Amino acid sequence: MAEIKADTTHQHNVSVPEDDVPVQKLQKPKRVASLDIFRGLTVALMILVDDAGGEWPMIGHAPWNGCNLADFVMPFFLFIVGMAIALALKRIPDQLGAIKKVILRTLKLLFWGLLLQGGFSHAPDELTYGVDMKEIRWCGILQRIALAYLVVAVLEIFSRDSQVEDLPPGWFSIFKLYFWHWIVGAGVLVVYLAALYGTYVPDWQFIVQNKDSINYGKSFNVACGVRGNLDPPCNAVGYIDRKVLGLSHMYRHPAWRRSEACTENSPYEGPFRKDAPSWCYGPFEPEGILSSISAILSTIIGLHFGHVLIHLKGHQERLKHWISMGSVLVVSGIILHFTDAIPLNKQLYTLSYICVTSGAAALVFSSFYIMVDISNFRYVFLPLEWIGMNAMLVYVMAAAGIFAGFVNGWYYDDPHNALIYWIKKHIFIGVWHSRRVGILLYVIFAEILFWSIVSGILHRLGIYWKL
Repeated sequence: MAEIKADTTHQHNVSVPEDDVPVQKLQKPKRVASLDIFRGLTVALMILVDDAGGEWPMIGHAPWNGCNLADFVMPFFLFIVGMAIALALKRIPDQLGAIKKVILRTLKLLFWGLLLQGGFSHAPDELTYGVDMKEIRWCGILQRIALAYLVVAVLEIFSRDSQVEDLPPGWFSIFKLYFWHWIVGAGVLVVYLAALYGTYVPDWQFIVQNKDSINYGKSFNVACGVRGNLDPPCNAVGYIDRKVLGLSHMYRHPAWRRSEACTENSPYEGPFRKDAPSWCYGPFEPEGILSSISAILSTIIGLHFGHVLIHLKGHQERLKHWISMGSVLVVSGIILHFTDAIPLNKQLYTLSYICVTSGAAALVFSSFYIMVDISNFRYVFLPLEWIGMNAMLVYVMAAAGIFAGFVNGWYYDDPHNALIYWIKKHIFIGVWHSRRVGILLYVIFAEILFWSIVSGILHRLGIYWKL
C-alpha cells in the first residue's frame, strides 16, 4: 500500500498547511489526522470483511453485480493513495529523486504483494508455506496498488512544473491547473471501455486444479463467442487474464461461486447446484490486468482531492468542492447502474463502480475532516488513527493472517487445539451461542481493537513500518 505508512519524524507524506497560511512560508506542516483515520478505517474494514464476510454475506464481496461493504475497501485504498501522492511529492523538489523513490516503493509493493498473495503463506488456517511456481498468483491487492501508484505518481512528478501556488477564482480552476491528469484519466477510461466492449471472447475450457474439489482434474468447456458481454463467463476482463496470466495463475475462489446460478445457498458459500453452469468451477482474477487499468481512475480522483487540500485554503471552500464532487460521482454511478447502462461490478471495476466508490470515499473523508480537523473530535477516533499510522503492519499481520498463522502454529496434539481457535470457540461463539455473532465480535474485539492497541503502543514508542 503505497502511502499506508508513517515515519519517525511525524511529518510524513500526509501533511497540509494551516488554513490561510501560504505554503511557501510554512516551516512545520500540520498533519491531516482525518486522512490517517480514513486509512485506519479502511484497514479495519478489510479485516472485518475478510474474517467475518463468510458468516455475513452482506458485508462480503457481491457475487457479481452490486456493491457490498467489502467492495468499497479497494477503491478507498486507491483514493487514499492518490491523496497521499499529492501531499507527499510536493515536498520532494528533485524530480529525479522523486522518480527513484516512486520506483523503489513500487518494487517493494510488488514484492510484498507476491509474498502475501502469491501463494507462499497459507495462514492462518493452513499451517503451510510455499508455492508451486507453476501456480503462483501474479496479481493481488498490493500489485494493483503498485500499478496505480506508479502511474499516478509519475504523472504528478512530470506535470507539477507547470503548477502554480495561487489559483484563479472559479470552481473549475483546479481542474484546468491539472488538466493533464484528467486527459490521462480520460485515456485510461477510453482504453478500458474499448477493451471491455470491443474484445471478442471466444469459447474456452479449463481443468479444475483445486485439489479439495471432487471435480479435481475434470475438464469443463464454456461457450462464449460474444463481444461486449459483462456476464461472469464471457467478459473481456477474464479473457485477457486467461490469455496473459494463464488459468493456473488466477484466483481459484472467485466471488461468483456464491451466485444463485452456482449454489443454492447464495449468497452464502455452499455445494454447487446439480445444474450449475460449467463456469462456476473456473478461476477468475478479481485484481486482473484490465480491471487494474480502470482502477487507476480511483487514484486519479483521490489525487484531485489531495490537490484541493493543498490549493484551497479554507475549510468551507474545501468541503464545498469535496462534497459536491463526491455527490455527483455517487449519483452518476447509481444512474449508470439502475438504468442498466453500466452495472456496478467490483470484479470488472466498471465505470459506475468507480463513480460510486470514489464518491463514497470523498464523502466519508469529508465527514472525518469535519469531525476531526474542524470540530476536534480526534480522540474519539484514536484507535483508527493508530491503525492508519501503522497500516502496513496491521495489513500484513491481521488482514493477511500472518500473526494468526504464527499463533496457530503453537498447538497441543491437534492443530485445532491452538489459542486462537480456543478464544473463538469458548469466549465468543460459546458465550453467544451463535457462530455468526461470535465471529463478528471476535473480529471486532480480538482483531481490530487488539491491533489498534498494538498500533497505539508502537506509535507511543515511535515505531512505524513504512515502505
